[in-house]
Formats: sequence, structure tokens, C-alpha cells
Amino acid sequence: MLRFTEDHEWLMREGDVATVGITAHAAEQLGDLVFIELPKIGARLKKGDAAAVVESVKAASDVYAPVSGEVTEINPAAVDDPGSVAADPQGSGWLYRIRLDDPAALEGLMDEAAYAAMPK
Repeated sequence: MLRFTEDHEWLMREGDVATVGITAHAAEQLGDLVFIELPKIGARLKKGDAAAVVESVKAASDVYAPVSGEVTEINPAAVDDPGSVAADPQGSGWLYRIRLDDPAALEGLMDEAAYAAMPK
């Protein structure tokens, strides 16, 4: 189940853990990614917290936590090769995984159709 935020983050729930990344639209707007800073494993994030930073030749941008929870895993490939995030932002370019404090919080996020219809 993919869910999206107005800030162009996506997440996919698998049990009580969700994988988080930036959308293809965000990656396209940022351009060539040159640096990525991810949260520490074990970090507690609240919905709306700045969780990661993606930097391109154009700008640096915060990636916000779409839900509250604890970071359980990061994608080291994203740090080692920031271009991999832009190449496949909603696949192998995921950023981190978070154990959900409240799975019902996903209901407040957009589904794919609502995100696609959102003005960008």
C-alpha cells in the first residue's frame, strides 16, 4: 500500500514497518543528487520532523517524516550513490524504514490517485 505526502514523500507499509523515500516528482525537481544524509538507526521521529536531507547541484531539501516512529533501517546505497535515488526513487532508491507508532496514521496520507491529482 503506497501512501504519499504533500511534501513529495512516499511510504509503503509492510506490517508495522514502512519504507520511506522521495517521489519521482521530487527527484525530478531536485535534479542530479550529490549528497544524502539519512537518520540514525534507532532515531525517534515525529510526523513532520526533518528526517533526512537530499542535496542536488540545484538545492538542498529536507525529507520529512510522514509518520511517527523509530528508524529501523537505512539504505546505505542511497548514501554511497545518491544518483541511485534519482534513478529509482520509488524502488531501490528508498531512504529509510520506520517502525510505525500508530499504523492508523497512514489513513491521513494520500493514496496514489490523490497524489497524482495534486497540483505540483
